[in-house]
Amino acid sequence: MIKVVVCGAMGRMGGTVARLIHEAHDMEFAGGVDLKEGNLHGAPVFATARIDTLLSSMKPDVLVDFTAPTAAVENVKAAARHGVAPVVGTTGFSAAQKEEMKRAIDGKVAMVLSSNFSVGVNIFWFLVREAARKLGDYDIEVMEAHHRNKKDAPSGTAKTILEILDAEVGSRPKLYGREGMMERGKEIGVHVIRGGDIVGEHSVLFTGNFESIELSHRAYDRSVFAMGALRAIRWVPGRKPGLYAMADILNLK
Repeated sequence: MIKVVVCGAMGRMGGTVARLIHEAHDMEFAGGVDLKEGNLHGAPVFATARIDTLLSSMKPDVLVDFTAPTAAVENVKAAARHGVAPVVGTTGFSAAQKEEMKRAIDGKVAMVLSSNFSVGVNIFWFLVREAARKLGDYDIEVMEAHHRNKKDAPSGTAKTILEILDAEVGSRPKLYGREGMMERGKEIGVHVIRGGDIVGEHSVLFTGNFESIELSHRAYDRSVFAMGALRAIRWVPGRKPGLYAMADILNLK
């Protein structure tokens, strides 16, 4: 039985993950961390400041984090102190914050970090990489859409797309939206939509003369991200300390 603590347990994603853990036959929802204390699925939810108390008393195997970048960094540090493997789906990290988390887990625990735990999105990234290798001379546009409450833009998933493109076609200028009179150059256009309850949509358009190829992924329910997180929870216990991605879990590397 894998014992799991969820940070951001009262939030949209954290709550969904906590519910699926509670319903899983091979997992135990040992408790949660959030801004306020409470109870969820019969387990305690501790205030963020008391995360060390929760980890020392519950002794979980895995800590799942769907919070905010600053909070997630501190939660990962706490997990490393207690020998707990973090599975982190929070987005919006700076390069410095990512490095801080890497230092925290170094030689101590295995961590899975992904800007998107959907299996479909990870296959989508794989296909984008393969297309970029063959279509590097095409014009490229990236589009993403999310619900009106999402704060970071572009999304973490879109930023991963841009990292993949830079790795395969070389670093190009990014143009975030277009306005006025301008000719298209070698830039990659990036377009962001926020509205309603859109769960998550991402597309990459490769356009040449007389043809275009569009790769896209649409999520219709947050449970697809949560189910991917459960795959990571099952995979990470006992792994060699270090930083892993969903590509490792899905054997896509």
